[in-house]
Amino acid sequence: MTTVDDTAIRRIIDLRVSDPQAIARGWGARRQPDRLVGPTGRLMLVAADHPARGALRAGNDPLAMADRRELLSRMVRALARPGVDGVLGTADVLDDLLLLGALEGKVVIGSMNRGGLAGTSFEIDDRFTGYDAASIARDRLQGGKMLFRIDPEDAGTVATMQACAGAVTELARAEVMAMVEPFISRREDGRVVNDLSTAAVVRSATVAAGLASTSAHTWLKLPVVEDMDTVLAATTLPVLLLGGEVASDQDAQFALWSKALTHPAVRGMVVGRSLLFPPDADVESAVDATVEML
Repeated sequence: MTTVDDTAIRRIIDLRVSDPQAIARGWGARRQPDRLVGPTGRLMLVAADHPARGALRAGNDPLAMADRRELLSRMVRALARPGVDGVLGTADVLDDLLLLGALEGKVVIGSMNRGGLAGTSFEIDDRFTGYDAASIARDRLQGGKMLFRIDPEDAGTVATMQACAGAVTELARAEVMAMVEPFISRREDGRVVNDLSTAAVVRSATVAAGLASTSAHTWLKLPVVEDMDTVLAATTLPVLLLGGEVASDQDAQFALWSKALTHPAVRGMVVGRSLLFPPDADVESAVDATVEML
């Protein structure tokens, strides 16, 4: 399926009402990927876990990701492109994609902590309100992802840190990927912003790498900054590049990604809004250009 129309959405809703067990059956019957990382040695994932944290903006549109049919249509189109290995998302989005038949043979990563709702006083205390290690193992997903923001001025950081450490340990026991996305963050005019200086990204990466009692299955998801060589020299863990916000200058963004991808620690990309909502609305071209870099 390359488009999601009203009939497809109606079918999803009808199944959720009349046969909710279809979701469990679907996960049980889903064809698994042959391996986590394909023959290219790189992993290309499309992300759509932003809505569960109330983060719906893409570019200049504050509600870009609010229309579920539009989001699913763009996700299905992206996942159908050659070279796209899989998806990162929350259960509601992944269940929809499963019912649409878009996840056969794909790497699927479940998003775990979505409790740090955008724009709230408790945003840094990012509770685990999505997947847990048990449900990831139950549905035979390939891993779990967690957001780990460190705000030196917010005591809620320590609760998130402890929860992330526990999740990494539990995912390792299940022998699946633990994808940790760390940031040094602060509040500006009541809004949480991430520090993308080289020193801050290095610090967040080193703290995240040390979470839990084992790092055997830990991967880092890191933003692309100017001095990526210094960032990547700080860890021996596999790194996936974070696509980040939709950039007005997409060529400049691609150039930064391309340079970072030459480092041996970088094993792929996780890109969401930049691919799903590119400035020219051409999802296929944005995806194909990113795959070409890999």
